[in-house]
Amino acid sequence: MSVPYETAAYEPPESPESPEEHLERLLGRALNSFELPDEAIRRLDCALAHDSSLHSAHHSAGLHRETYRHTWLLADGSALTLWELVHNTAPGSGPQHEVYVDEEELRAATARLPLPADAPDFELPVTVQLAAVVQPRHRYVPDDDSADHARRLLRRAENTDRPGAETADLLRTAFAHQITQAFGRPCRAGRAGIGFSLYEHAFLLPGGEEISLWEIEHTATPDGRHMCEVYPTEDGARDAMERRAART
Repeated sequence: MSVPYETAAYEPPESPESPEEHLERLLGRALNSFELPDEAIRRLDCALAHDSSLHSAHHSAGLHRETYRHTWLLADGSALTLWELVHNTAPGSGPQHEVYVDEEELRAATARLPLPADAPDFELPVTVQLAAVVQPRHRYVPDDDSADHARRLLRRAENTDRPGAETADLLRTAFAHQITQAFGRPCRAGRAGIGFSLYEHAFLLPGGEEISLWEIEHTATPDGRHMCEVYPTEDGARDAMERRAART
């Protein structure tokens, strides 16, 4: 006799979990989590979002088996999937959880379960709902120094219209960043010897949000000393460069 899915032992959390919390809960209940490759776990340390869905189920005479697909979106824009097998091996026994990185390993583990061959089985199409999370524009390397880098950047900025406390508070949660030199629209020349450089400091926040700060390094000062200015937008930074060059 088939058993309605609602009676299955696995229940999704009632409130949203972070990618880290979801992974911790999954590994905590899996009997074989110690067998997962270390590289897979390291990659999941920088996950931005996750999605879980029932993939297939098999029920008969008090025995059950469900498989779930857990997918994480990573900071580099790629995705990583773990397959969870939930089953009981005897009527009345509690559920057991196993997790695999490869679907072939999942199939092999499923085939070993003592379930009747004629038990009803159903399989659902795989759908992963990660579209709400925009993939990062930059390629980041997670770095524990990212929040401190943002703090030091804002501290050395000398312009009075630099980003304020609200931006600084957000950047305290940054866990990855990338620095690139920006070229493009040339700055109008000032006096001889004046130099301008523009850099984008891109920061990645939990949840996938990105914040960029635009740093100008220049010597357009009365005594020719080096000066740093920081702006929240590229256009704002380039306009400031034009103003500085026009006054020299």
